[in-house]
Amino acid sequence: MAKFKYTGRDRKGKKSGTITADTKKEALTKLQKSGIRVKEIQQQAETIFTKDITIGRQVKLEHLVIFLRQFATLLQAGVTVVDATVILSEQTESKALKKALKQIELELREGRPLSEAASHQKKIFEPLFINMLRAGEATGSLDETLDDMAEHYERQYRTKQKVVSALMYPAVVGLIAAGVVTFLLVSVVPTFVDMFADFGGELPAITKFVIGASEWMQRYWYVILGLFLLFAAAVWAARQRKETKYYLDYFLLRLPVFGSLLQKAVLARMTRTLSSLFSNSVPILQAMEIVGRVVGNEVIAQVIHQSKDSLERGRSLTEPMKKHWAFPPLIHHMISIGEETGSLDAMLGKVADFYEKEVEAATDRMKSLIEPLMIVVLAAIVGTIVTSILVPMFEIFNAVQQS
Repeated sequence: MAKFKYTGRDRKGKKSGTITADTKKEALTKLQKSGIRVKEIQQQAETIFTKDITIGRQVKLEHLVIFLRQFATLLQAGVTVVDATVILSEQTESKALKKALKQIELELREGRPLSEAASHQKKIFEPLFINMLRAGEATGSLDETLDDMAEHYERQYRTKQKVVSALMYPAVVGLIAAGVVTFLLVSVVPTFVDMFADFGGELPAITKFVIGASEWMQRYWYVILGLFLLFAAAVWAARQRKETKYYLDYFLLRLPVFGSLLQKAVLARMTRTLSSLFSNSVPILQAMEIVGRVVGNEVIAQVIHQSKDSLERGRSLTEPMKKHWAFPPLIHHMISIGEETGSLDAMLGKVADFYEKEVEAATDRMKSLIEPLMIVVLAAIVGTIVTSILVPMFEIFNAVQQS
């Protein structure tokens, strides 16, 4: 689709913006149907400066939660879907969401349902959101569905923040430690090298080691930087392909301490999403397909697809889960009970509650253990460098006193 920039007027006055369409005629038709009298319209040439470039998620989870809460409130207050979309597009802080809502507004004015209009904004709204909207429209409870979705994304955001904070602490402390060590080796240690050479005595082994490390760092710093950039690029490239992403996710889940935390976070996301879909009457096979696409971990996603295939063959949903190491017994036992009692959404909700609490407790424990450990490691490294300088200094001082 091409982008067209337009200026015109509607009932509220002057209006301008951009619209996507296959042709100029189609763009004009869309604008006219939405009540805009076009004065000027021109196709935008797509260049590197006008092309939208994004890294990661285009709309932050907190912005999406606020949008859903406000949307639900407006609908409950009797505001139409079109007017609610217009109001929220004007006040949201997210530029990407604002742009998507303006496009949705135009399609809504053409008579399309909200779920169809939102499905054309795939970079903003994931399949889970679209299917929940369809379920809400089908049952006539769109406001309740939006509230449920806000609750879902809010829980997901809290869990994500817990995991990020647990992983960020050692990363930040490690970065600071690397910075301090680099500064000492590159700037501080070399100032003492000439002094030790003039002294002429035999240097302690620890001092020789630190001086050697300092000289290597000054000569080959670009090797360390290059290896770091190469590693970052390799990880990024691995995450772009399903085959390599599977092995990367497998490695992360198998990590000591951190792997268990990531596993619980992924299982919490999986069970919470399934619970939300089932409670909104999304068919089970469709729900499994959606969860496999949005769960964010290829190891878990493969088992979910196997469970879907198991259902299609008339077998139990939990059969593949029982055979896989990433799914604890609690998962398949609770799902089996839910299948037998017809309360699968409630059982999955309880499992999600359990794992969300487990993630919270695990992150608190991890931070309390990592903090003293990182301090000890940093003190040991800095202490080694300082000791390597002080020991020869004391020897020089003693030699001066004796002479």
